[in-house]
Amino acid sequence: MTLTPDITPLSTDPIRVMVVDDSAVIRGFLTRFIESDPDIKVVSSAANGQLAVSTTTAGKFDVIVLDIEMPVMDGITALPLLLKADPNVQIIIASTLSKANAAITLRAFEAGAAECLAKPTSQELAGSNDFRNNLVQKVRSLGLLARKKRGIPERPPVAPAQKAAVPAAAQPKRFALRSEIVRPTPDVIAIGSSTGGPQALLQFFTDLKGPVRQPVFVTQHMPPTFTTILAEHISRQSGLDCREARDGESVTGGRIYLAPGNFHMTVKEQGGQKIIALNQDAQENFCRPAVDPMLRSLIGAYGKKILAVIFTGMGADGMKACQQLVEAGGTVLAQDEATSVVWGMPGAVAMAGLCTQVLPLGAMGRAVREYADRGSASLATGGPL
Repeated sequence: MTLTPDITPLSTDPIRVMVVDDSAVIRGFLTRFIESDPDIKVVSSAANGQLAVSTTTAGKFDVIVLDIEMPVMDGITALPLLLKADPNVQIIIASTLSKANAAITLRAFEAGAAECLAKPTSQELAGSNDFRNNLVQKVRSLGLLARKKRGIPERPPVAPAQKAAVPAAAQPKRFALRSEIVRPTPDVIAIGSSTGGPQALLQFFTDLKGPVRQPVFVTQHMPPTFTTILAEHISRQSGLDCREARDGESVTGGRIYLAPGNFHMTVKEQGGQKIIALNQDAQENFCRPAVDPMLRSLIGAYGKKILAVIFTGMGADGMKACQQLVEAGGTVLAQDEATSVVWGMPGAVAMAGLCTQVLPLGAMGRAVREYADRGSASLATGGPL
């Protein structure tokens, strides 16, 4: 789940991080990587989950980078105890790319972890610039999120003459919904998500209560192997046919196609059929897979009959393609701020005025079901919120 860097200057102390890993070598690498950003400071480290739990108190850390496999107490056992000690701390699971660890990481998401990292081996870490950049971006963005939850300002204080005014960050976010008289019948449903996305996807597909006739394409920012396990979890929990997309396969209605980690998922017309095409083109929005290339290809293959849903996630991946989709006549829904772990991706499309509806996560399954099944119905006009 690669993130768009947040370059907001901090007016308070550096973001405080604890690194938890049983390898002193890896702890050293992670610390050096994280502290390459002058706004971030590793203030503590621990060799196992028990030491981490005993060290954690409310407000002491903004972010905890947590290994899974450790002696004494592993990461999955420590996770709920850390969140109990400090509900606002943001936890990043750092896991090696194995199927067993990917399955455990999905459990960690369900227990409250904010993000995951595919951790290279100690031999690979030194030269892993992508991992270092990804780690710093995640720590910074989640550190700012933790501070926001605690009410700590991100920007310098206002000047004395401005103190009577409400700071911009404190003003309620306002956006306009697009007004539509006829609800178009989608031929395809496209979903984008990142931070908090695995939990949102599991709930959404369960709430959908059965298959739809349309194919469903999902891009979730996750590394390889993790997407394999996520597809299995979605299938098992929802009873729907979810699988990682394969290059060259024909698109089938009612099936959920999940973009594999490290591959953009696109769709093209070939011999009168819709065919999935995977590629490893350059990252977009610092991501691969990314939502924008998926949506652009769907516009080319399906025209305006596309329903796009943007769930929780950092950054603005999907916003540019949603603009093109709306201009083509398609429909965009977004998760609301209150139920999003991070209102970055859904907030970007909402604030750009691209959404027909902005809904709580618990209402999204029913809404998408109505679009998929009924096709045409009156839709209340949206106004400023």
